[in-house]
Amino acid sequence: MSTTITVIPGDGIGPEVTSATVEILQASGADLDYDEQLGGVTALEQVGTPLPDETLDSIRRTRVALKGPLTTPSGSGFRSINVALRKEFDLYSNVRPARTIVPGGRYEDIDLVLIRENTEGLYVGVEHYIGMGDDPRAAAESVMIVTRHGTERVVRYAFEYARTHDRRKVTVAHKANILKYTQGLILDVAKEVATDYPDIEFEDRIIDATAMLLVLDPYRLDVLVMENMFGDILSDLMAGLVGGLGFAPAGNIGTDAAMFEAVHGSAPDIAGKGIANPTGLLLSACMMLDHVGDMETAARIRKAVDTVVRRGDVRTADMGGDASTKEYTRAVIKALF
Repeated sequence: MSTTITVIPGDGIGPEVTSATVEILQASGADLDYDEQLGGVTALEQVGTPLPDETLDSIRRTRVALKGPLTTPSGSGFRSINVALRKEFDLYSNVRPARTIVPGGRYEDIDLVLIRENTEGLYVGVEHYIGMGDDPRAAAESVMIVTRHGTERVVRYAFEYARTHDRRKVTVAHKANILKYTQGLILDVAKEVATDYPDIEFEDRIIDATAMLLVLDPYRLDVLVMENMFGDILSDLMAGLVGGLGFAPAGNIGTDAAMFEAVHGSAPDIAGKGIANPTGLLLSACMMLDHVGDMETAARIRKAVDTVVRRGDVRTADMGGDASTKEYTRAVIKALF
């Protein structure tokens, strides 16, 4: 029985990379049906809102979404459409793998996974100005919110991920040496959860020391878990280890729904030129296939991507080549067989 997924092409290069990804999924034989919906500036222009009810209703029905990059319109009422979607469906765990595909870079054989808490921390957006004298914006204050419940479930997800994917170690990265309460709670809860997984090595590291280690010797790390903003920053650093955001997939996982997206933005400067690299969204689609239980097709697509990129004769501009999006897509499809 086929699985229906919600597809949101998005803005900028979104429709191009989404079209390429769906074409490869169809060629691979993935047993999927596609319910295409609007989001972002495209939705605002067509139906007057960047996040239509029809799109939300579709995700509620399918419980699985594949999303291209979205642009949050100025003055739309949303701080971020991506954040709004994560909150709407309580997608508490943001999973961002970083794996070497393009050979010859500064590092070879990188295989890391960062799991980022997706609903708390500074990104809850509880902030305000503080007036002093005749200056109503003399200071600004943001509140970092950390709960035991939110921390426990994302750390447990990290350990479960490590166990089911045969990973050896989980590292919790934090700043508990300075932020004794918020980051201290994260560290305390992580240590408690770790006792339930004696088969998985556990360590904790200060966040800045973790950033340094990722550059000096990333092979000493495996699965990393951390709060929202730290995860946002370090996941981009990890993408840099393997060639950039064009190779960075992501899954947003909740109890009742999941959304898969490329980490990169909408890149309006190259939109419509036919040169965008669809690999980030394609690898996100592979994570989606794993999620719905079609690991075999996901593995075939990943192998085809590796074959094309490592062969080197059909690469998009960000990989140092001159292939168009369509040429790259055709090459991946050919490598499937």
